[in-house]
Amino acid sequence: MEIRDPLHGSMYFSEAEVSILDTPEYQRLRAIKQLGFSEFSFPGATHNRYLHSLGVCHLAGQTFDSIFKAYPFTKNSTKLRLRQATRLAALLHDVGHGPLSHSTEQVMPLLKTLDVKAYTDKLQNDRRANHEDYTIKLITESSIAEAISKSFHDVTPLHVAALIDKGLKVNDDFFKDGGFDFRPILSQLVSSELDVDRMDYLERDSYYCGTNYGRVDLEWLIQNLTFHIVEGKMFLALNRRALYSFDDFLISRHHMHLMVYFHHKSIIYEEMLNRYLMSPDCKFILPGDIKQYIAYNDYKLHEHLSSVNNPWAKRVAERRPFKVLLEMHNTSDSPRPELIKKELEARQIEVIWASSKARLSKYHSGSPEDKALDIYVRDQYDYWDTPTPINQSTQIFSKYEGTRIIDRLYVSPEQYLEAEKILKTTRL
Repeated sequence: MEIRDPLHGSMYFSEAEVSILDTPEYQRLRAIKQLGFSEFSFPGATHNRYLHSLGVCHLAGQTFDSIFKAYPFTKNSTKLRLRQATRLAALLHDVGHGPLSHSTEQVMPLLKTLDVKAYTDKLQNDRRANHEDYTIKLITESSIAEAISKSFHDVTPLHVAALIDKGLKVNDDFFKDGGFDFRPILSQLVSSELDVDRMDYLERDSYYCGTNYGRVDLEWLIQNLTFHIVEGKMFLALNRRALYSFDDFLISRHHMHLMVYFHHKSIIYEEMLNRYLMSPDCKFILPGDIKQYIAYNDYKLHEHLSSVNNPWAKRVAERRPFKVLLEMHNTSDSPRPELIKKELEARQIEVIWASSKARLSKYHSGSPEDKALDIYVRDQYDYWDTPTPINQSTQIFSKYEGTRIIDRLYVSPEQYLEAEKILKTTRL
């Protein structure tokens, strides 16, 4: 089947892949907006996760073909099998997202309630489930799993899930060929500092928002992606000549966070929704039963918000957001927003303080669990070159090492003039 995309042009999907697109679980993504509340700031940003996921799948196939165009697999069937698994993982990477994407994760059930059978070695404790847990559940225990098992004789739902969740155990040699393990590089294509997910959403979000921040040279990046083998495992690598494009890729994503994803109007709607979802009278709870979960989309949430009397829900439903009173951009935490907030609250002004933090890269994370698998830089014109991790090959990480923080204080429109007067006459 051919699908016309405003970003990538013609995208082709096999009949077997279409059987997955036609499942209720996947069709649900048509009603999950890619950017949540961003359409209130950028009216064109009404695109959904259905189209985004199709684009990611398309890029996954293109990138796989570019990397392995001359690689001598032991069998062509092995190459086709690994390519198909990568496309399916890319296609399904977002299938578990809740209404308005990340905004509703706090009303997801406990992980043990979701009961993900694929987590055989993972302690299903009292932590709250997230969209990734739902994704693995849907891929391995729904009609999506049935479609994969029926339509693909050499790819199982667990193999697809294993490229999305790097911690899942696969007890066969599915990802191995010629003595090498391909799972790391294929996982990196789905999720890493240079994955096809980011390649698509940066370009797509930029296109629909009408901005230039996310525009990058995808064709050049894809042409220059390659591999590097370390102790029998294959990792993603980039030819050195495209390193500057990688720098631009990271900076573009960073600026999209600061200028689009952290737009003041999107943030306040998320904050107001959060206050409703955390209130004791909130009745909107995402079910652990995935058959029921299919019905939970953006429209169901907006319909719910319009039906309840909670003041925060009503503000979201009636488009009556708090207004920005003060905005500060810093590279470290500042005590000033809290001081001003306390002063305003002492004058009976209701204040929402929102702090948005952005870092350039996962490489800055101090947590071993969050550290990305290494991507290597190779010099294809230097036969004695030793590939090095990408964070050691460019200064972009050190130049943007600090966290960028946007602190905003919001007050209700009804109290805005009074709050503005206090702010102008009080030295804090």
